[in-house]
Formats: sequence, C-alpha cells, structure tokens
Amino acid sequence: MASYTHGHHESVLRSHNVRDIGNSAAYLRPHLTSGTRLLDVGAGPGTITVDFAGVVAHVTATEIDENALSLSRGLAEERGLANLDFSVEDVHALSFADDSFDVVHAHQVLQHVGDPVQALREMRRVTVPGGIVAARDADYSGFIWFPVLPELDRWLALYQAAARANGGEPDAGRRLLSWARAAGFDDVTATASTWCYASPAERAWWGGMWADRILESALARQLVDSDMATPAHLQEISDAWKRWADDGDGWFLVPHGEILARV
Repeated sequence: MASYTHGHHESVLRSHNVRDIGNSAAYLRPHLTSGTRLLDVGAGPGTITVDFAGVVAHVTATEIDENALSLSRGLAEERGLANLDFSVEDVHALSFADDSFDVVHAHQVLQHVGDPVQALREMRRVTVPGGIVAARDADYSGFIWFPVLPELDRWLALYQAAARANGGEPDAGRRLLSWARAAGFDDVTATASTWCYASPAERAWWGGMWADRILESALARQLVDSDMATPAHLQEISDAWKRWADDGDGWFLVPHGEILARV
C-alpha cells in the first residue's frame, strides 16, 4: 500500500475542506437518487461525503486509519447527519460483502494507492450489478500556470518525485480509463473537468495554501528527510507561490480525469 504524500496538516485540509459535489463530483451527481447506497472511499475531511448524505439514502465513509476517519466522522456529527456510517478500510481488500452498494466513489484516491487496478477490482466487487464505480483524479503533469516561475517548475518536479517514491502515480487522471479497463470494466464513460484559480481571492487561497504546504506538510518533511530538497529550497518555492498569488496576471489550471464505470 502506498503512503499518503500530502498528510493531514492544516494547510492540506484547507484545500480539501472546500470540496463538495458541485466542484468535485458533478459528473456523478445525475446518477445519484434518494435511494442510493453509496460507499465513499478515502473520505478525507468529509465535505464531499456529507454532501452526498444530503442526496442519497445512506453513505459509508472509509479511510486508511481511525485518525483520518475521525475527520469525516466529526463533520457528520457536527452537521447532525444520521444516514452515515464509517469504516477503516484498505481499498485493495475491502471488508464489505459483494454487491453491497449502488455507487462506489473515490475522489483523489487512486493516485495515492499502490495498485489502482486492484483497488478498482475491489470497488467493482462491492458494487451491485448495474451500479456505478466513479473516480476522479488530478493529473499533475497537466497543470498549467502563468506567469512562468522556475520555482514552481521545481515544486511540480519535487511533488511528482515524492509521490512516486511513496508508491503513487501523480498523473492518475489520464490513466483512469486504462486502469478501469484493466480491472475488467467494459462499460466506462471517461470525461474531464478542471479547477481554475485566477481571481484575486482564488489566487490568495491557492497560492497561500501551497506557500504553507511546501514548508509545513508531510510532503515538506519527506522532501527534506530524503535529501530531495533543503529547507532553503522549499522557502524559495514558498516565496514564489506568494509572488504568483500577488500577480494580477496569475492563472492556474488543475485538470482532472473522471470515470463512470458501470458494473
């Protein structure tokens, strides 16, 4: 099983906490009904999870350990939602019986697992015939930004190296269709969508988040501990993120691959 590159530092959760169905699972929304039983693999802080709970009959949220799972559990309790349950799971070997869910969903998960094809096989196994396995992942090599800053080129190269050292695949978005086909799906709809940050508020949020994240998150510790970068190098990257955020011409695009795989 791969290691989770980002970790759960506040700067990481700052990014994850803005996610909901609208900005992260719009491709799946038309397939959800009030009777849907949904498994949310890798629920993270739970913002998409609780959004699902407002739409479907029941949601089961999973994470890799109890500490990670406590984030979504706490948000569900805060919202007073009763139609959720929670389970610590390894997506490569889920504990659920065959045909347990109508929809199995994973957002930004397959890029971090050791064997995404096996993960999709397991997601397929626990989905009812006629049900849907849905996955959406970013594609880091497809990131585009302006102005061109060499420190951000360095940031991207370091992130990709760290993610692959952890057993993940940061360019997962372009691979989702091939992984689904390798997992045995023959009815797969592959699409794409983006996040774009260009307004002053968006740049301040995205650039400020990464300016902190490259210094303080699990990624930063990994880069320094593995001698891939020095603290001084990371400070240069952080400063570049702030310059990008302050630039009125600043623009950043994050592409995602998406699949709806019919069981």
